[in-house]
Amino acid sequence: MTTPALLPLSGRRIPTLSPGASSFPHHRATLRLSEKFILLLILSAFITLCFGAFFFLPDNSKHKRFDLGLEDVLIPHIDSPKEGKHASGQVVIHGQGGHDEHRHREEEESLRDKIRADHERALQEAKEKLRKSREELQAEIQTEKNKVMEDLKKKDAGPKPLPPVPMPKVVGVSDGEPSEPDVKEKRDKIREMMKHAWDSYRQYGWGHNELKPLAKKGHSTNIFGNSQLGATIVDALDTLYIMGLHEEFKDGQEWIEQNLDFGVNAEVSVFEVNIRFIGGLLAAYYLSGQEVFKLKAVQLAEKLLPAFNTPTGIPWAMVNLKSGVGRNWGWASAGSSILAEFGTLHMEFVHLTYLTGNPAYYQKVMHIRKLLAKMDRPNGLYPNYLNPRTGRWGQHHTSVGGLGDSFYEYLLKAWLMSDKTDIEARKTYDDAIEAIERHLIRKSNGGLTFIGEWKNGHLERKMGHLACFAGGMFALGADGSPDDKAGHYLQLGAEIAHTCHESYDRTVLKLGPEAFKFDSGLEAVAVRQNEKYYILRPEVIETYWYMWRFTHDPKYRQWGWEAAQAIDKYCRVSGGFSGVKDVYSSNPTYDDVQQSFFLAETLKYLYLLFSSDDLMPLESWVFNTEAHPLPVLHLGNITLPGSEPAQR
Repeated sequence: MTTPALLPLSGRRIPTLSPGASSFPHHRATLRLSEKFILLLILSAFITLCFGAFFFLPDNSKHKRFDLGLEDVLIPHIDSPKEGKHASGQVVIHGQGGHDEHRHREEEESLRDKIRADHERALQEAKEKLRKSREELQAEIQTEKNKVMEDLKKKDAGPKPLPPVPMPKVVGVSDGEPSEPDVKEKRDKIREMMKHAWDSYRQYGWGHNELKPLAKKGHSTNIFGNSQLGATIVDALDTLYIMGLHEEFKDGQEWIEQNLDFGVNAEVSVFEVNIRFIGGLLAAYYLSGQEVFKLKAVQLAEKLLPAFNTPTGIPWAMVNLKSGVGRNWGWASAGSSILAEFGTLHMEFVHLTYLTGNPAYYQKVMHIRKLLAKMDRPNGLYPNYLNPRTGRWGQHHTSVGGLGDSFYEYLLKAWLMSDKTDIEARKTYDDAIEAIERHLIRKSNGGLTFIGEWKNGHLERKMGHLACFAGGMFALGADGSPDDKAGHYLQLGAEIAHTCHESYDRTVLKLGPEAFKFDSGLEAVAVRQNEKYYILRPEVIETYWYMWRFTHDPKYRQWGWEAAQAIDKYCRVSGGFSGVKDVYSSNPTYDDVQQSFFLAETLKYLYLLFSSDDLMPLESWVFNTEAHPLPVLHLGNITLPGSEPAQR
């Protein structure tokens, strides 16, 4: 804030001093701007001291109360004898006798004496400043300028170099060409679709977060704040690399080096920025070895840490990248944080601690896990809402689709990414899935297995497109399941994949709706108009890929190809790819958005579906919830910094 002017803006002069009163030259009575600045600083310090005295002197209330969220700090104050007497007339202060009253009064008097002394000292310093010569003042000003310049030089020097750490073994990051000519032809078609999506964004939306392919201009949503952070570029990098589109990858890298700046005044979603930006940058670093991606990921991660400054350590949903101020979505239950958001940080934050040596990232996510482990869970289920101030659940709504989905995914993947050493994560996952099977998974009258939503003790027989990822999750977690249930969970994954394929097959466009129901004689069909849209989502294709990897059943490639053809036929426009508003209409309306996750996830999973298994082998890579691959950390005897979290 600019210091307010304390003197008139023009003609600011000091009275002419008599000879000998000062060493200022007689021929110049006007102060330079820098000298005025020093005087203003002195006056500001004086005013601040006066106000400080006012605020720090005790008031006449019985207590001063500071609400810190989890606890109240009470600062005792002396009651007057009139207010604090027992019937006997003796003054009592918090159960103490007159001796304590006398001691407290002495402390108050000592505080007042200290403030008076500080006041006198400040006045004396101000007088001494005014007696100094112009040359002395100029010397002091120059000293301050030099100090500021040194600080700026240190700042411009950039962040400290990150400590060297062993690069995880990177295997299977290229090629993967299938041996069958027809499969290769399909894979080439997917690459061409990626090229069309990227080239359209490059031409019409470069640097913007996303693309409006019909309007042929940039697009953004509130999850990225009001800044253009090039979300599509960051999200698409690893897909470009895996597909061998290295010129396009290089263009993206150059934009990131020259333009990606996180010091902007923008309020962003912690969850979305973590999975898309930090996940995307880390994946690009591990695939290419280019240091710029690691440095950018760490710069952004530091901007997200203030979101954890809550009474419970559960992060806010949003944070301002410049100020560090956080808050939650206005629509979330009673100001709650969302399970799928604060529960989807572990993979990226573990890698951040590994790469930087900073234990804060690991400790933040482990604190969340330990807090959740101590909480009661209704029917063993995790509600979707948790208040970061009180540490209490919000509305009792449990879903494996939106609001809950990736929390369960990251429990399993934390175990996989740790080279299956994080037994705590695996146990938590197994317990959660057992409760989900008991309360949420049902068979319809037509024999379709679906995952419903639990709302206040009632099962809603509706499944979202987002929940279709769970088929792949069950298959991925089959190996290592308790009680020899590997076959059971692989079968469960296959049943979910079948149900989600039916949701596609029962539409006109052969593309799945956002949500579909299993009641009133309707199965795997959307009922409400606002649930009939398709926005280029990847979850069904993701499950097809995992099921293909674990079973090699050709139907998964066939189903994936059906989806790819439908996307190319109904979502492709001259300026890219667009979502559609009604998958049951033969003449659908476009939503005019090419989502960044279409390039990050949908096209990547399709490409992998038609590639050989040695491309991105699951023994070496774990995909985050935005399909950004992170390597398994074979830590051996290496201990992550902060792996014994400090007590909060």
